[in-house]
Parts: sequence; structure tokens; C-alpha cells
Amino acid sequence: MSDTDQPKMVTREISAPRVGKFNVHVQGDLKHRQFVILTVHDLGCNHNQWNNFLNHWSMQEITKRAAFIHIDIPGQEDNAQDLPADYTFPTMQSLGEDIVCVLDQLDVKQVVCIGEGAGANIVARFAIAQPSRVYGVCLIHCTGTTAGFMESLKDKVIGWKLEQIGMNPTAETYLVLHRFGSFEKAKNKEDLNKVIATFQNSLRHHINPHNLHRFVQSFMKRTNILDSIGKLKCQVLMITGTKASFNHTVHNLYGHMLQKVDKKQLELLEVEGVANVIEEKTEKLGEAFLYFCQGLGLIGGVPMTRVSRSSSMDGADIPLRKRSMSMEEADKPLGIYSSSPARTAPLSTSPKSGIQMSTSPPRIPE
Repeated sequence: MSDTDQPKMVTREISAPRVGKFNVHVQGDLKHRQFVILTVHDLGCNHNQWNNFLNHWSMQEITKRAAFIHIDIPGQEDNAQDLPADYTFPTMQSLGEDIVCVLDQLDVKQVVCIGEGAGANIVARFAIAQPSRVYGVCLIHCTGTTAGFMESLKDKVIGWKLEQIGMNPTAETYLVLHRFGSFEKAKNKEDLNKVIATFQNSLRHHINPHNLHRFVQSFMKRTNILDSIGKLKCQVLMITGTKASFNHTVHNLYGHMLQKVDKKQLELLEVEGVANVIEEKTEKLGEAFLYFCQGLGLIGGVPMTRVSRSSSMDGADIPLRKRSMSMEEADKPLGIYSSSPARTAPLSTSPKSGIQMSTSPPRIPE
């Protein structure tokens, strides 16, 4: 799907009590599409990070049915001016809770949320605070804990350089590792290098380093959401790559959620050999997200591609769905992949999908 196939974006400024204002980009007709998807971006990004994903062929069935609300965190727009010196940058909790103002002012009742990294943490907080407004959340590389000592120490160095020098090699390296993990041994290193080069160019020429510093600070000062995670009432799809920087913290969050939410509403997809699933395995993310939306009952009658998983009984690959589904069938949540294990649990790899899976429950760190 090309960029010209996508509906044009309409940009709105929407006020919120603690954030001040959100820059919101609406794509598609909010009143007449079947459902609405809300996105929140990661550090060093803005709504443009979703372009390649939404234009990918694996998302065609969704993009022709859904409208989108893309939220930019304050000051993270391309070529943004410095945020005012007296502006109090919102906490992660405030950002999550104030999203409801966007829905209220756009007259949208419920949404499906998708976020990456810091954005995933924000939409998780929104889903916890406003359970009646969320059909489901897709959390890509989401962390639920506070920042550790080493992470905080790095932030002090990086934050000082962003504030005093602007974008610099140290901050750039941190942000690349944050989004793409250890990519030196990536299977598709050549293609990934092109994506990273585009990300670096955006950091150098489009993202305001002073405003980015304030977003990084907010992320590093994030509070723990593990204690309130049991308030999640919607379906949750967690996604990570085996080489992602936050792979361990995703498993940690997943382990806590297994104890506090209904297991039937929780899925974890772990993609082998990649750090950034959005950029490296777009088709796997698109297929998983389409199954997720079907399980929510939002899409029916769509011919599905064959996606395999390991059978817990005999190890054979079996297709999850081989025919189109009625709305009644789609309304019944169905697991996308079997539950992924903790890193110490034995793994089996599907030869067709390259996705690690196991029915062993993850161990929760003491």
C-alpha cells in the first residue's frame, strides 16, 4: 500500500489538564470507520514512526476499516520549537491519564491502543486508568518497572549532553540501542542499517534535542505499574524481539500480569533474532495485530494468511485460522501464539515462523 492510498492526516491541538496540549493527527473518518486505533510513539520519535507499518501489505485489511488517532508527546513533533522554560513536562502517569481528553474532545467512545517503548508504557497507563474506553492494547517492548540504577546513571550523562550540546553521538547511540537493541548480529543487518540511518537522520535534523531530553527524563522517572496492572480489563497483546533491549523487562511484566489478570486476555509474541519488530519483521507484527483485532470482534470475514505455531501436544505446526470468520466467531478471543517463557525456560522454534514459543510459565524475579 502506498502513501497515496492512506487518508490524509488532519492535525488538531487538544487541551488536557496536566499535559497542557497534545498535537493529535487524525487519519481517516472517526465517525464512519468500523473502529479507531490510537498510537503513541517511542523516545526520539513522533507519529511518523508508524508510517511504514501502516503502509505495509500486512496492514491493508486493518487500514481500510479503521481510523487512527496518532498522539505526539509534547515537543516531539518534527522541527518543534523549544518547550517554554516554565512548562512542567508531564509525568508518564499524567500522559497516560490525560489521553482520555483526546477521546472526549474527538467524541470517540473506545479505541484499540498500540504503543512502542515509552509509548507502550503510556498506553498501558491509559488502559489501566480508563478500562471502559479501551477494547485492547498492543504493547511493543513495554516495561512495567522503574528505571534501574545503571539506566538512571546513563540518563544523567545523556540528559546533560542533550541539554548542553544538543544531539550528540552519546545520546544518539543510547537512543539507537533503546529502539534497536544489539543489532550487530542481526540476520538482516543491511536492511536494518538503512532503517537506523533514517532514524539517526531524524534525530539530527528533525527532533528538538532539548524537548527530547525532557521526554527521556520523564521516562526515566517513570513509576512502577506492576502494582496496578491487575486493573487492566481489556485484551493485551505483548510483543518483543529476542534481541530487544527491553526483552527481559517485557518478560518480567508478562510474568506479573499472568498472576494478576485473566490469562485468557493475555498473549505474548516473541520474534526470534530481531530487536525492533516494527521495522525488522513488519509482516509478523501486522499478522499478529490483525488476529488480535479479530479476537476483539472488530474485524470479521477477512481471509487470513497461514500463521503457524508449535503445538503443545506433538510439536507439529498447525494453522490458527484457515478460513474467514463471522463476526460472532471473531468476537470469541483466540490465542495468537502459545505463551512465551522466561528466558531460562526451554524454547522450541517454529520452522515456518521463526517465533519462539513454549507453554512453560515464566518465572517471576524475586
